[in-house]
Amino acid sequence: MKVLLTQDVFNLGHAGEVKTVADGYGRNFLLPRALGVVATAATLKRADAVRAAAVKRRAQEQSDLDAIAQVINGQTLHFTVRTGEKGKLYGSITTAAIAEKLTAILGTEFDKRKVALREPIRDIGAHVVTVRLSADVAPTVNVVVTPEGVAVVMAAPVAAVPEVTPAQTA
Repeated sequence: MKVLLTQDVFNLGHAGEVKTVADGYGRNFLLPRALGVVATAATLKRADAVRAAAVKRRAQEQSDLDAIAQVINGQTLHFTVRTGEKGKLYGSITTAAIAEKLTAILGTEFDKRKVALREPIRDIGAHVVTVRLSADVAPTVNVVVTPEGVAVVMAAPVAAVPEVTPAQTA
């Protein structure tokens, strides 16, 4: 079955392209979800318009992702949690918790699936976490986990302090 894609489909193609797909895939997945239409003479005439609209939409999405990346790149997220005697967390810092903090920063809902965390954070300290906004936009955020009852000290740039030797003080 030949299908004209009306939207970008992962691992298949971009909007405006004509692809040959299995009949079941086209009939049961692409067509009901309006990801494509059957490629007929009439639909092939509007392929260029669909392709141009898709290029414009992708450019807009890319600029939006770049703006989001600039806002969250290098942000420090502080978490205060209960810990055991050896510094292990009773719970863990998950992608959902990180996404919740990013939602507060951005002011819009942030998808937890975009936080690239192999496993939940279970130790105190500083951790660098990558956020995958798209295939080529991946800013990083710093996650600082402190135990409950310890004051959070804001990290400020440390200026080079000259060492004072005993000979200089005398």
